[in-house]
Amino acid sequence: MMTSRAWAGKTYAVLGLARSGAATVRALLAGGAFVVAWDDDDARRSAIGDHGIPGAGSSLIVTDFTQWTEMTLDAIVVSPGVPLNTHPLAAKARAAGVPVIGDIELFAQARGDLPPHKVVGITGTNGKSTTTALIHHILDTAGVPAQMGGNIGLPILAQPSLPAGGVYVLELSSYQIDLTRTLDCEVAVLLNVTPDHLERYNGLGGYAASKARLFAMQSRAHLAVVDYEAEAEFGVLDDAPEGMSVRFIDGVPLPGEQARWPSLQGPHNAQNAKAAVAVAEALGIDTATIERALETFIGLPHRMERVATLNGVAWVNDSKATNPESAAPALAAFPRIHWILGGKVKGGDLDACLPHLGNVVRAYTIGEGGPRFAAVLRGQVPVAEVETLERAVKLAAQEAERGDVVLLSPAAASFDQFRDFEARGLAFRAAVEELA
Repeated sequence: MMTSRAWAGKTYAVLGLARSGAATVRALLAGGAFVVAWDDDDARRSAIGDHGIPGAGSSLIVTDFTQWTEMTLDAIVVSPGVPLNTHPLAAKARAAGVPVIGDIELFAQARGDLPPHKVVGITGTNGKSTTTALIHHILDTAGVPAQMGGNIGLPILAQPSLPAGGVYVLELSSYQIDLTRTLDCEVAVLLNVTPDHLERYNGLGGYAASKARLFAMQSRAHLAVVDYEAEAEFGVLDDAPEGMSVRFIDGVPLPGEQARWPSLQGPHNAQNAKAAVAVAEALGIDTATIERALETFIGLPHRMERVATLNGVAWVNDSKATNPESAAPALAAFPRIHWILGGKVKGGDLDACLPHLGNVVRAYTIGEGGPRFAAVLRGQVPVAEVETLERAVKLAAQEAERGDVVLLSPAAASFDQFRDFEARGLAFRAAVEELA
């Protein structure tokens, strides 16, 4: 795990004891801090108790500090899922002058105690995970020590530190950036800005401003890799250091033909690849290694994941596409698609998807948002309102022809029928496997 001498003797409160919260508690204790921890979940509180942190002794107290009327703390560390715009703890902290931070800020504070290294931070509405994993894969292919963390993989504080010359590749949500104050990335990436999580922000501009803070925290000598449209529409570089190097993603040439990269198909993955190439070049990786990494990249589960090919029909799991903007690129990637969509609708329409309906042979709507999506699509493509994912898979299997693609790209959240997008993707895989 990672620790910092800067934490020694200080008192931290940690709210939320799932994976990142538990890792935070352990790291702070190992760094010599005193920790007050809380989670509404009984099992998580029990797991983090003295028996869960060997040797913690009196340095750890598990109690509901959110009810305190007075706070004398060096910082409160919260899970990114805590809505700071509405949670009463945020107001209490402001009144007491106590900073509210996340585990990424603690990592930033620990950097001075780590061997010499670099940090790449990746944010954006869509494509963060794929781009983060691709950059990590390029570094691994080049033999550069690297770790992924942030909004992907293991909590960054739970991971061992890299040797000198290593690179930490961090996927960063807007929520994580909101809780970070001093993360100076050698390379910071903004892939795109489209409507999402607007319940936490003052409109789309407020959401974009949250993402833009990644550049504001950089030093002048570092590099920003930016989506041109995000800069043109929202001025995301306005608060970046004057004179800092900038590279726009659209202007990055790709080393080779995208057709040779099986896990990076579609226009959205071309954009992700361009961003990754810009980062790799900035880190000194040669072109031949970059191209080899693009060809061997496997991709991530639930993100344009080909789960099977049965009787010449490809079955693709894009369950991570939880809004229309992230589903649209998947629709652009294949010429004949049987599209499974629906769930808990986050946006107001399917406008982002409509330009690609010429690729859709038939749509199968599921879940709470199924009727709403069917009403939008009917008259433009054939639609079957099938309600459940299992029925959609069975009907699509009957109707798809050799060369077609059956695509789960829901354009909606999963919480109406599934625990999360991963559970939805696994259910899709299981239903497809039953066809074999």
